[in-house]
Amino acid sequence: MGSTESSSAPPPHPEHHPLTQLWVRYRQYRARVVLAFVLSTCRKVMDVMPELLIGAAIDVVVRGSDSFVATLLGIADRRDQILALAVINAVVWVLESTFDYLAALTWRNLAQQVEHDLRLEAYGHVQGLDMAWHESRATGTTLAVVNDDVNQLERFLDTGVDKLWQLALNVVLVGAVFALSSWTLTLLAFAPIPVIIVGSLWFQRRLEPRYAVVRAAVARISGLVSANLGGMSTIKSFTAEERELERVREASEAYRLANAEAIRASAAFVPLIRMAILVGFTMTLLLGGWMALDGRLELGLYSVLVFMTQRLLWPLTQVGEVLDLYQRAMASVRRILALLDERPVTLPGQRSPASVSGRLELRDVSAGYADGPDVLHDVSMVVPAGEVHAVVGPTGAGKSTLLRLLLRFTDPRSGQVCLDGLDLRELTWEGLRGRIGYVSQDVFLFEGTVADNIAYGRPGACLEEVVRAAVQAEAAGFIEAMPHGYDTHVGERGVTLSGGQRQRLALARAILRDPAVLILDEATSAVDNETEAAIQRSLAEVSQGRTTVMVAHRLSTVRHADRIWVLADGRVVEAGTHDELVSRPGPYAELWAVQTGTQIGTMADAEVG
Repeated sequence: MGSTESSSAPPPHPEHHPLTQLWVRYRQYRARVVLAFVLSTCRKVMDVMPELLIGAAIDVVVRGSDSFVATLLGIADRRDQILALAVINAVVWVLESTFDYLAALTWRNLAQQVEHDLRLEAYGHVQGLDMAWHESRATGTTLAVVNDDVNQLERFLDTGVDKLWQLALNVVLVGAVFALSSWTLTLLAFAPIPVIIVGSLWFQRRLEPRYAVVRAAVARISGLVSANLGGMSTIKSFTAEERELERVREASEAYRLANAEAIRASAAFVPLIRMAILVGFTMTLLLGGWMALDGRLELGLYSVLVFMTQRLLWPLTQVGEVLDLYQRAMASVRRILALLDERPVTLPGQRSPASVSGRLELRDVSAGYADGPDVLHDVSMVVPAGEVHAVVGPTGAGKSTLLRLLLRFTDPRSGQVCLDGLDLRELTWEGLRGRIGYVSQDVFLFEGTVADNIAYGRPGACLEEVVRAAVQAEAAGFIEAMPHGYDTHVGERGVTLSGGQRQRLALARAILRDPAVLILDEATSAVDNETEAAIQRSLAEVSQGRTTVMVAHRLSTVRHADRIWVLADGRVVEAGTHDELVSRPGPYAELWAVQTGTQIGTMADAEVG
C-alpha cells in the first residue's frame, strides 16, 4: 500500500507548501511523476510543430527551390517538398496522438493511485485516533476530508498539473521560435505575459481565502446531512422535517454564497486576459505584416509568427481555470494534512501475552474527560479471572467511564488498570482488545448479512460456528424465521431489526470471538422479560470460565453475579453479592426495592444505566 511505503519518508515540515509535503510523503511515485512530465513535454513539442510546417509550406510556395525545406532536405521540386512536409506532418500527428495518450494515461493513473493511497492513509490515521477525538468531531466533517477533499486533489492531479506544465512549455517553445525570428516581435508578443502573470497571482491571492471558506461550507453540509440521515427516526418522531430541511437549506445557501464569491472573482479573469491577448496579437499582426511587406521578414516566417501568437497567448486564458482548480485542491490538501497531523493520545504498548486468564484490577484510579473534572475518584476494584462482576449505579456515577478504561478508549489520570497484573498501557491493541468481547448499549451492525455481522468478531468462522454462537445468544429463533435466514441482509446499521434483535446479534458476535474477557454494557436493555431470561441463561453458560463485567439497568440481570459494585458520584460506595447487598440498608437495597415494587420511595428519580 502506498501509505505504508510513504511512512519511511522523512516527515515534511508542516509549514512547507502542500505540494512539497505531498512530494515528500509520496516519494515512491517520483519516477512516475518525472515520466509524466517527459511525456507531456514530448506531446507539447509535437503540438507546436504543425504551425512550423504551415510556415514551411508557405515558404515552399513562395520561394520554391530557395525554400528552407529545399535547403534542409536537398529537394528541389516544389511538389516533392510539399510531399515531404505532408509525410512529416503525418508523423508529427501520430507522435502527438501517441504521446497524448501515454501522458493522459500516466497522469490519470498517478492521480488515481495517489487518491487511493491518501484516502487509505487518512482513513487508517482516523481509525488510530482516540475515541475522545471522534466524539468531539462531527462525523460528516471527517467524511468530507476523507472523501470529498481527497477527490479535489485527484481532480487537480488528473488535469491541473498537466495543464500548468503545458502552459509553461508553450511559453518556452513559442518564445524560442519568436526569439529566433525577431526580437522586436518577441518583445511585443510577450508584453502581455507579465500582465497576465501578475493578474493571475493577484486573482490567486483573492481566491485562496474564498476557497477555504467553500471547503469549510462543504464540510458543514456533509456533517449536517450525515447526522440527519443517522437520526431520521428522531426527526420523524418529533415532526422536525421542516426544521431540518431549513437547517440544510441554510447550510447549502452558505455554501452557494461562498462559491458565488469565488466564482465572481474567477469569472472576471478570462475577460481581462482577453484584452491583454488582443494587444499582443494586434502588434504581431500589424508590425509583422509591415516587416514582411518591407522584405525584412520572410512571408512563411510571418505566417508562423501570426499563428504562434495565438498559440502563445490564447492558452493563457486557461490560467484562471487552472488556478481555480489549484486553489480548490490546495484548500483540500491543507485540510487533509491537518487531519494527518492529528496525533492520538492513547498509544498501544509492546507486550502481547500468549495467554490471558482475564483477571482485571483497578488500582486507585481517577479518570475524566478532556479538561473536565474527574468522573472517577480513587476507584479500586478486583475482578478475579473467570468471575462475573456487575457495575450498577445512578446516571453519572461513572459506569461508562469505567468500561472505557477497561477497553482503553481512555487512560486514567492517575492509578492503574491492569489485566493479569499488566498495566493496560503496556499491551498491544491485539493483546488487549483482541482478548475482549464487547457488547455496547448502542449496538452497531454493518451493512451485510446476519452471518457477516456475527462473524465480524472472528473473520473466517464457518457457518456452524456462527449458528452455534447465535443459539447461545438466543438469536437463532428469529434469524431462522427471516426470509433468507443467516443470509438475510440487515440494512445499514441494522435498521431492519428491532433493538432486542440487534443486541442478541451483538452478543452472538462477542460470543463467537471466544474472548477471555466479556464486557456487557446494558446488554439486555432493549429486550422483553422473556428474552432477558433467555439471555441470562445464555450468559450463565458463556460466562463459565470467562471473566465477565456487566453494566446493567435491570438489577434482575445482575443478581446472580459473583460480585456487584455500586458506584455513586464516581466512587465505589458498596460491593458484595446480591443477597449481601439487599440484606443491609444502602443504595443497592433501595434501588432493588424501587425496581421490584416493594417500596415506593424517594429513589424514584435515581436512574440506573
